[in-house]
Amino acid sequence: MILVGLIWFAIYLATFVASLYALVEAVRTPAAAFEVMDKQTKKLWVILTGAATALSGLAVFSGRGVLVIACLVVTLIYLLDVRPAVKGVDNGRNNGPYGPW
Repeated sequence: MILVGLIWFAIYLATFVASLYALVEAVRTPAAAFEVMDKQTKKLWVILTGAATALSGLAVFSGRGVLVIACLVVTLIYLLDVRPAVKGVDNGRNNGPYGPW
């Protein structure tokens, strides 16, 4: 029983850390990048990743993770689909493969 509890705690903690990272990245990314890449809006992604961070943090500290799987899904969608797309947008600056030129 204790091993199962530790495994769930590790899942809650990993989800919290990943969603916190996704939230920070969403906040740091310019709003125009989301619109250019047609990935909804920055406001929506900040709200979704913020909610995922709050709920997964609650799971870490309370031990009850009813919505942790939903938090993990939102976080993974942002980190694996949205973030790579919006990271490619560089606010119109001319950057070559090795830096600005």
